Amino acid sequence: MKKSTCFLAACCILLASCNTDKKKVENPFFSEYKTPHQVPPFDKIKPVHYLPAFKEGIKEQKEAIEKIVKNSEKPTFANTIEALERSSNLLDKVSYVFDNVKGANTNDELDKIEKQILPLISSHSDDIKLNMALFSRIKSIYDQEKDLNLSTEQKMVLKKYYNSFVRGGANLPKDKKDKLRVINKDLSELYSSFRNNVIGDNNKFKLVIDNKADLKGLPESVIANGAATAKEAGLDGKWMYTLDKPSFIPFMTYSAKRELRKKLYLGYTNKGNNNDKFDNKKIISKIISLRTEKAQLLGFKCFADYVLDNNMAKNTKNVYKLCNRIWDIALPAAKKEVKELQKIINKEGDKITLKAWDWWYYAGKLKKAKYNLDEEMLRPYFKLENVRDGAFYLANKLYGIKFKQVYNLPLYHKDCQTFEVSEANGDFIGVLYMDFFPRKSKTVGAWMTSYRKQSNLDKYVHPIISVVTNFSKPTGDKPALLSFSEVETLFHEFGHSLHGLLSKCKYNRVSGTAVARDFVELPSQVMENWCSEPEMLNVYAKHYKTGKAMPKELIAKLNKASHFNVGFKTVEFMAAALIDLEYHTTTSTKPINVLEFEKNFSKKIGLIDEITYRYRSTYFKHIFGSEGYATGYYAYTWAEVLDADAFNAFKETGDIFNKEVANKFRKFVISRGGSDDAMKLYIQFRGKEPNPDALLKRKGLLK
Repeated sequence: MKKSTCFLAACCILLASCNTDKKKVENPFFSEYKTPHQVPPFDKIKPVHYLPAFKEGIKEQKEAIEKIVKNSEKPTFANTIEALERSSNLLDKVSYVFDNVKGANTNDELDKIEKQILPLISSHSDDIKLNMALFSRIKSIYDQEKDLNLSTEQKMVLKKYYNSFVRGGANLPKDKKDKLRVINKDLSELYSSFRNNVIGDNNKFKLVIDNKADLKGLPESVIANGAATAKEAGLDGKWMYTLDKPSFIPFMTYSAKRELRKKLYLGYTNKGNNNDKFDNKKIISKIISLRTEKAQLLGFKCFADYVLDNNMAKNTKNVYKLCNRIWDIALPAAKKEVKELQKIINKEGDKITLKAWDWWYYAGKLKKAKYNLDEEMLRPYFKLENVRDGAFYLANKLYGIKFKQVYNLPLYHKDCQTFEVSEANGDFIGVLYMDFFPRKSKTVGAWMTSYRKQSNLDKYVHPIISVVTNFSKPTGDKPALLSFSEVETLFHEFGHSLHGLLSKCKYNRVSGTAVARDFVELPSQVMENWCSEPEMLNVYAKHYKTGKAMPKELIAKLNKASHFNVGFKTVEFMAAALIDLEYHTTTSTKPINVLEFEKNFSKKIGLIDEITYRYRSTYFKHIFGSEGYATGYYAYTWAEVLDADAFNAFKETGDIFNKEVANKFRKFVISRGGSDDAMKLYIQFRGKEPNPDALLKRKGLLK
C-alpha cells in the first residue's frame, strides 16, 4: 500500500473516531449532568439517546467485570464486591431515567425502544449471574465471611450478591443455564406486553354521555370533571368518564343511572379481557408457566417458594396464616354489609338485588344515612396543595426536614413539581419530583421511584426521588380537590419518598427502598395513620374557598366512619392477595384458562358475587407487569401489621409527633434501607416483634 493511501486511511479512521466521540459527547448520558443537583437533563434527553446509552452501559459493565475476574489478587470485599457496585454506574444512570419516564410519560417511540432494550438487558443480566469466574470470587468471600472484619451493612451486601447469583442460576449445569436465559428473556418481554396492554385497554374505554338526564345523582364537581374530560377528548358539550380512579370512583358512587354504572364497572373489571389486541389472558398463562419452570429449575417446588425465601415471611405457611386469619374475620363482615345495603335498596323502593356495580352507590347512601357524611362534604377541605404541604409539615414535625419548591430544574412533563429537601440545619438531602395528574401517557396507579439512589461508596450521592399519582385534576376555577382515599395515597407514596430521601447507606445495593418486599410498605403505610388525626387535619384540611379548618363535627364524623365498609375493602384486597398466592403455588407448567382459574378460586374461598378482586388477573399489574409483587401482594397486609404496631409506639406516648420515637424510627427503619435483617431493624426500633392484633383492632374487625 502506498504511503499516501495509508495516510488517507489513517485520516479517515481518525475522522470516524472524532465523529463517534462527538456523538458520545452529545448524548447527555455520557457526561456529568450540568444541571442543579445533577438531576437528569430531561430537556436535552431525546429518545434517540437511550439505546446507545444502554449499549455503552452494558459494554462498560462487561469490561469492569472482566477486570474483576482477571484480577490476580486474592478475592476481597473491596476488589470484588465494591468493584461490582461501581460497575453499573452508567447502566443505572440510563435505566433509572428510561424506566421512570416510560412509566410516567410514555409514547410509541419509547414503547419501540423498550422492545429493543429488554432482550439486551435480560441477556446482560444473565451473562453476569451465570459468570462462573465471577461467582467463584464472590463465593470465596462469602465462605470466609465470619473471618472477615465486615460491617453489618457489608455482610448484608455480600449476602445479597451471593444470593442473587445462586437465585440467578450460577450453580446450574450448562443446559439448565441456557434454559434459564431463554425463560428470563421471554418473561421480560411478556411483562412489557402485559403493562402496555393494560395502558392501551384503559385508554381505549370511554363512557360518553350526551343526555343531561343521564347525569342524575352526580354532584356538580363530578359533572364538571366529566365535561372537562370530554372537552380534552374533543367532545365539547358532552361528558366523558374513564377507567382512571378519579373518574371511575365518583361516578360509581353517585350515578343514579344503574345501566351506566354497570357499563363503567364492566369496562373497568374487563381491562385486558376483551379478546382484542390488548387481551392479557394468554400472556398470564405463559407467565405462570414460565415462572413455575424457572422456580423448579432453581430447586424450588413453586414460584411462591422461590420468592418468599427472600422475604420476611420466609414461606407460604406464614403468609397463609396471616391472610386466612384476616379473611375469616373479614368475609362475615362483608356479608353483613351486603344485608345492610340491601335494606337501603328495599327502603328506597328500588326493586333490585345488590350487584357488584351497585356497591359504591348504595354504600354512599348508607354512609350518608349512618354518619351524615359523604366524600363531597370532605373534598373542599382537601385541596391538593394543602394536602401535599400537610405531608411536608408531618415530615418536618417528625424529622425536622424542610421542603422548598424550586422552578429551575428540568422536567419530563410540565405537570411536575420539584422540591429541594434539607435537614433542619440546612444540609442538603436530595430532590423530590411530584407528578400528580392522570394522562394517556401515564401508567395508572400511584408509585414512588428513584432517578438516583443514595449511596456513599466513593463520594456521597444525594438521592433524586419521584412520587407519581393519578389524582383528580383541577376543573374550571376549582383547584384539584382530593377524596380522602387520595389523601391517604399521597401520604402513603410520600412515606416511600422519605424512605429514599433519608437513606444513609454506603452501598447502592441496600440503600433506600432496597428491602424485603413485605417490609418496604412499612415506611409508606405508617404515614397514613396521621391523615385522620385531629392534630393533623387542623393543619392541612382547610376549605379551599374560606381557608377555614375542617370543623370539629366533620372531623368527628370522619373518624366515626373510619370502620365503615371495612368488610368490602378488606375482602376485595385479600381476594387479590390470595389469588396471587394461588397462581404461584402451582407446580404445573401446563397452560391455564385464566377466567376458569379465577372462577374456581372465587368458589374455593367463598368470595361473594357482590365483590370482585381488587385487581382481576388481566390488569393485575403488581404481579404480572413485572416480578416486583408476584407472590407479594400480601406484603401490604404484612406491612400493615408492622405499621399499626409502629404507630402505636407514638400513640402510647400520648404524642403522635413524639420526636424520640420518630428519631428511633428514622435511625433503625428509614435510614437503614436493607442493610440488616428486616425483623432485626424493626425490633431495634420497637423493642419487640409486632402484634397482629393491632391491625385487626384498627380495622374494627377485632374488639
